[in-house]
Amino acid sequence: MALRHFLTLTDLSPAELEQLIQRAIELKAEHKARKTSIQFPNYVLGMVFEKSSTRTRISFEAGMAHLGGHAIFLSSRDTQLGRGEPIEDSAKVISSMCDIVMIRTFEHDIIERFAANSRVPVINALTDDYHPCQLLADIQTFVENRGSMKGKQVAWVGDGNNMCQSYINAAVMLDFKLMVACPEGFDPRADLVAAAGDHVEIVRDPVDAARGSDLLVTDVWASMGQEEEKAERRRKLAGYQINRTLMDLANPDALYMHCLPAKRGEEISAELMDDPNTVIWDEAENRLHAQKALLEFLLKQAEA
Repeated sequence: MALRHFLTLTDLSPAELEQLIQRAIELKAEHKARKTSIQFPNYVLGMVFEKSSTRTRISFEAGMAHLGGHAIFLSSRDTQLGRGEPIEDSAKVISSMCDIVMIRTFEHDIIERFAANSRVPVINALTDDYHPCQLLADIQTFVENRGSMKGKQVAWVGDGNNMCQSYINAAVMLDFKLMVACPEGFDPRADLVAAAGDHVEIVRDPVDAARGSDLLVTDVWASMGQEEEKAERRRKLAGYQINRTLMDLANPDALYMHCLPAKRGEEISAELMDDPNTVIWDEAENRLHAQKALLEFLLKQAEA
């Protein structure tokens, strides 16, 4: 069987995506019941971090331990990648010593080149274009609380960034409507929007996106690598906050999510972040379970 990677959601079929989410829910229940899920003893996950993260590192490292394997943390300071070694050369070496590799980096081209030269599965743990692992957790959270996303409406509020672009992939695969509310100059990639057809609509007013939605989602206004633009981005995105007023326009049982870390009082109100009924913390925890399901899927595919 051909080697499988997970660089975007579209590396799975819609059926595989739904099966993976159900498996994540099963693994979560097993974990809560303290049932062992050791399947891959002596397997090694290489974790390449060119961008730092709390949730990504903990979830992958803990997840691999739960599966009986081991994870190696590699920052750009610790490898020759940070000293100019060609990506292709690093991929050949790292994949010869690890059973699966996770990369969190900048340009999406980096992970594509790495995967093209890897002998083991490669997972996109975030690039400037996509964040598919977070989408797995978000989808799991919605399914656990509201069931299938098919036919639902999701409002993305803020910058049309990598999270937004992975939501575009999800909208097509799971057959829901994505309303993207962003100011001019912050649109997601035009080719992705065009390919999504009727599944995606871009609006300028968050009110238009929130009205009738079943889920509202946002992200920080300035991501890693955009620190110098922070003041300008804050000015242009200042009306794109998920708050109680916006939630009141959504459907009565609508959920709201944030991939974290959050800036209370900017892209999301402190009131919503601190609401005891929020699913944001379940969403964060589900990174662990969804990624365990992903690791299991890719490792089993590699052995088939």
